[in-house]
Amino acid sequence: MNVQENTLHKSFYSRFRKFNLRDAGTLIGLIIIVCVFSVLSPVFLTIPNLLNILQQSSINAAIALGMTLVIISGCIDLSVGSTAAFSAVVGASLMVAGVPVSISIIGALAVGMLCGAFSGVLVAYAGLQPFIVTLGGLSLFRAIALICTGGNPIFGIPPDFRNFINGQFLGVPCPIIIVAIIAIILWVTMNKTPLGEYILAVGGNQEAARVAGVPVEKTKVIVFVISGLLASLSSLILIARLGAAEPTLGNLWELDAIAAAAIGGASLMGGKGSILGTIVGAIILGALRNGLTLMNIQAFYQLLATGLIIIVAMLIDRTTRGK
Repeated sequence: MNVQENTLHKSFYSRFRKFNLRDAGTLIGLIIIVCVFSVLSPVFLTIPNLLNILQQSSINAAIALGMTLVIISGCIDLSVGSTAAFSAVVGASLMVAGVPVSISIIGALAVGMLCGAFSGVLVAYAGLQPFIVTLGGLSLFRAIALICTGGNPIFGIPPDFRNFINGQFLGVPCPIIIVAIIAIILWVTMNKTPLGEYILAVGGNQEAARVAGVPVEKTKVIVFVISGLLASLSSLILIARLGAAEPTLGNLWELDAIAAAAIGGASLMGGKGSILGTIVGAIILGALRNGLTLMNIQAFYQLLATGLIIIVAMLIDRTTRGK
């Protein structure tokens, strides 16, 4: 490793690891939300409701973690919701057809990875804009899911699969454990491996990263593949809970994922993001919606609150980046 490459890696590594006011602010924001709703609703701070919040947040958290890597690399993925729907339809179809559950799960995850690879290759090697490519993927993958099912849901998800996903380990729902394991793996990846340094370098300054020997194109493809993989995993968690796979599944999931990543400190300019921050951001959204539901506040006010939070997060990012 030459001096220039070593300096670049150290710069982005320390930049990612540094604890700043934005990280603390995200956690403080969660604490404030918890305190407010604990006062307004006696049910909010109970163990069952807290586990319910974490379980409901697990789907968005998984997708948001993949989205965080994409955003850090300086890209965006608007197709995660449609990728989830396509993967769910394929996985459910295989299960209903009598294919072993393990192979069906692999098939669904493979579909998600292929969708991610499709977008990643067009962005990295064809030089197309991530926004346009994934916007096209949003329509393309959704259309394929609708065509394959005729617009009808697929019922008959095997009980064994549903019982496994909906089960608990030491009193903790399995989706929470699954997402926690994913978060740990991605944290280690971003903090302890060359791939994490590459992702930060590509998002921070693509041309400087290329000069330093970073495989820019391969790195972009990898982050899109991971994003597609986690989108398909999230869809499997959802169909296990619902007992059916709908081609309309995952509508607007991309917005929730971007919101969680942005709240957690990821910058849409690239080169900045936090795995822990994204998890906290997803929990903030889940806690906010849960609290508003307990207070019998209508759903469109929840959308209003989510939109305001995103705008505030962007303003904070702009302010801190300027400083």
